Amino acid sequence: MDSFNLRTKVITEINLVPPEKLEELYNFIHYFRLGIEVSQPSFNKNMQFAGCWNDMSDEVFANFNEEIITRRHQAFLGRRSDEASVD
Repeated sequence: MDSFNLRTKVITEINLVPPEKLEELYNFIHYFRLGIEVSQPSFNKNMQFAGCWNDMSDEVFANFNEEIITRRHQAFLGRRSDEASVD
């Protein structure tokens, strides 16, 4: 369905809403639209960050991944032994 037809259907439905419910509907539509506007820039920033790995060679990525695994293991090693002990 194209944008024009969909917009027409939405307006038709809005015209069928009882007057006492219009404020509630307006608030819903308004905050829905604001939410879309706010979330869009962060999505684009995240996608730019996600692309930063594109030019990394497989060897460099494998080394990087291994370093992350090692650091996580070291970071949580002491914590796991503390949590496992019962007093």
